[in-house]
Amino acid sequence: MKEILFVTGGCRSGKSSFALDYANRHFTKKVYLATSLALDDEMRARIKRHQEQRGSDWITMEEAKSVSRAISSLPKGIDVVLIDCLTMWISNLLLANQEQERIFKEIEFLVETIKNSPHSIITVSNEVGYGVVPDNTISRLFRDVVGIANQRIAAGSDTVVLTVAGIPSVIKGKLR
Repeated sequence: MKEILFVTGGCRSGKSSFALDYANRHFTKKVYLATSLALDDEMRARIKRHQEQRGSDWITMEEAKSVSRAISSLPKGIDVVLIDCLTMWISNLLLANQEQERIFKEIEFLVETIKNSPHSIITVSNEVGYGVVPDNTISRLFRDVVGIANQRIAAGSDTVVLTVAGIPSVIKGKLR
């Protein structure tokens, strides 16, 4: 049965670990859709650690901007797609100088793609609304766009999990 799960939380809250563990426990044919770009040595090391944690039974797709197209291109035999993470995807779109309205259209396209996909989808995203109001335009825009994206993805998800200090809490729906 298809499942749409949204996992959010602060930085280092355990959201990616929870999503990975959940997928490993409940699915066999798994795709990890990575949205981050390896722009420096620290990020390359971080990506390598994530790859090692996943193991060899995962198919890894790297897509920094066209997440909906990547999901749509997958064959029907895939059980689950884990998108990690929505926040990096939006950062990539903003850094590519995409206009806010264009990004909102991409978010709506992703919501529809997830809804219409034959695969179960787990989306990971940072909760960025707990901090102070940023002091510059691009940071405020990032916070606002991520907040709206999180709301839209959560609204279309069967289950929403908030992770805090490594502890997952279901705030919508229920887990298997």
